[in-house]
Amino acid sequence: MKNARLPVMEIMTRKPVTAAPDLPVDEAASLMRDRGVGSLIVVHGGKAIGIVTERDIVAKVAAKDKKPSTMKVRDVMTSPVISVHPHEEVEEAARKMNKRRIRRLAVLDDGKLVGVITENDILRIWPDLVEVTREWARVGSFDEPTMVEGHCDSCGLYSTQLVRDGKLLLCPECRER
Repeated sequence: MKNARLPVMEIMTRKPVTAAPDLPVDEAASLMRDRGVGSLIVVHGGKAIGIVTERDIVAKVAAKDKKPSTMKVRDVMTSPVISVHPHEEVEEAARKMNKRRIRRLAVLDDGKLVGVITENDILRIWPDLVEVTREWARVGSFDEPTMVEGHCDSCGLYSTQLVRDGKLLLCPECRER
């Protein structure tokens, strides 16, 4: 697999869900829920200026007992947005995610947002790269299930307790089925 070359543009989502920096956080959360995504690329003046993730909302709003309707996306987004070029190889994108400990990259071509690639996108087509994106070997033994976060490959819901079952990452509810 290591010799396979696949450009990011082949597996990226070509129409990422975006938000303006002045969008209230509660509306951003609703947009993520309604569109079934774990993040929004924050765009201002045609440029990607940041990203807001479910984790940002949990850590910067819910955990601090702040009211999401009174906060703006700009208050909780991560900036600058980390990006990759559409012609960059998927394996390099995975390495960039691992190095920065992130699970999503904006895909920019000459500064223009052309897509988004997520760890789950990579794992769906190249499950062996899980070791590159998460370096599970450092976290512990492969004999015991290692829990990770992301979207369940069966039901699509976000979970912080995904466990690899064959080629799928499953939430606790789907593992019990």
